[in-house]
Formats: sequence, C-alpha cells, structure tokens
Amino acid sequence: MQLADKVIIVTGSTTGIGEAIARRCVAEGARVLIHGRDQARGQQLVEDLGEAAHLHVDDVADADAPARIVAAAMQHFRRIDGLVNNAAWIIRSNIESTDVELFDRCMAINARAPMLMIKAALPHLRDSEGSIVNIGSINAYTGEGRQLAYSMSKGALMTLSRHMADVLAPERVRVNHFNVGWVLSPNEYKLKMTEGLKENWHLDPDPSAVPSGRMTSPEDIAAHAIFWLSNASRPITGSVLELEQFPIIGRLPMKEG
Repeated sequence: MQLADKVIIVTGSTTGIGEAIARRCVAEGARVLIHGRDQARGQQLVEDLGEAAHLHVDDVADADAPARIVAAAMQHFRRIDGLVNNAAWIIRSNIESTDVELFDRCMAINARAPMLMIKAALPHLRDSEGSIVNIGSINAYTGEGRQLAYSMSKGALMTLSRHMADVLAPERVRVNHFNVGWVLSPNEYKLKMTEGLKENWHLDPDPSAVPSGRMTSPEDIAAHAIFWLSNASRPITGSVLELEQFPIIGRLPMKEG
C-alpha cells in the first residue's frame, strides 16, 4: 500500500487518465476526491470505489472552482496529502482558428486552474509535506500544427511545475510533471473515430507513433503517478518526465525498407 492513509485530489477524474489514477490511488490505500463535470459518471465511479472516494462536480474554467474543490476535500477528508492536476481541455486549433475566446478558455482550464488548485491546496500540502503531480503533454515542446492553444497551455503548465518545485522545495512540498504522449483514453478513441479512423483502429497503430505495438493506456500513466505521490519518491522534486514510447529529443522514427 504505497499511499496508505493519504488523501489525494485528482481533477478531471471521472474518465480517462484521471479515472485510472483515482482507481489506482484507492487500490494503494488512499482516499480520493473525485472531480469532474459529469454527475452521473462521477457518481458511478464513487459507487465503484466505495467510502474511499467522494465526488465534487465543478468546472475548473470557473476561477472560483479550485477553492471549492479543495474545500470539499477538506470538509469530507479533513486533510490533503496529494494533488493531481489532470483536468484539461484538448481542443483542435491553429493560428487561423484560435480566437480570443478559445485561447482564453484553453488557458483558463489547462494553466490557470492548476495554478489556482495549487494555491488553494497549498496550506494543507504544507501541513502534510505533500506531493503535486501535474499532467502535461509532449505538445508542450512544440505541439502539433492543429493544437496551437492546447500546446501553449501545456507549455505554461510545464513552467508552472518547474517554478513551484523550486519555490516549494524548502517547505518539503514536491511538484513533479508528466509530459504524456499518445494515450488510448475513451475520449481519444472517440475523437479519432470522428476524424476518420475506423472502429478498433487502436489494434493496429502506426509503428512510427506506437513502436511497442501497444498503445499507452491510462493505467500505464497511473502507475507512474502512484510513485510520485508516494513517500518512495522523496525528496525528488522538479522532475519533468516524458511518458512516451520514443525519445522526444533525438527521435528516429521507425521506417520500413
């Protein structure tokens, strides 16, 4: 039990990577504040996890939501030992389609909300000498041509992680960051279907993008999160981990012939 008696907030945890992290946290002995916007889906997850989980429905695009999420965790569990900033808006946009409204919403969800979550949770994380894990993206480095606003927001999140790790290290509050690659979440599966891929497309992935032959799953990411939320990863802070199936720097795509 790597997280025995710890209380963890996982934003965006009613589906995908967040749900996998929440489930794994409970399996490792933690109690978890489940967060999302879908009441029914969140309630079903809480029923699956039992008394170790509590649901708070809110939209992190609202600047006041982080304070409400932290307050819900404190009211129900009385302490906070870890925070996973996972909630994100994955939006397709390029320089032509990125208008002010889209950009501001993307930054509010993907960069401002994690900052405000840390700010709201910090007094409690100081008390517990807690751990923060921010879920970013390899798009933070340059990004795909159709993900301008998203990529910029993930670059900002990576900077936030490094900044807060530096500032909070003397207080023994740790901040580590995942730059996640292509992950087969339910939302990603559906998105690719709307973009023209056929049913069960994930069973035969492009080897240049998935050299192992098996797509990375939310559960794979969750296994990494447990280590960085646990005491086993002390005293390390400020790490940016690229959770992808190939090197981001010096990559040599697989070629046939």
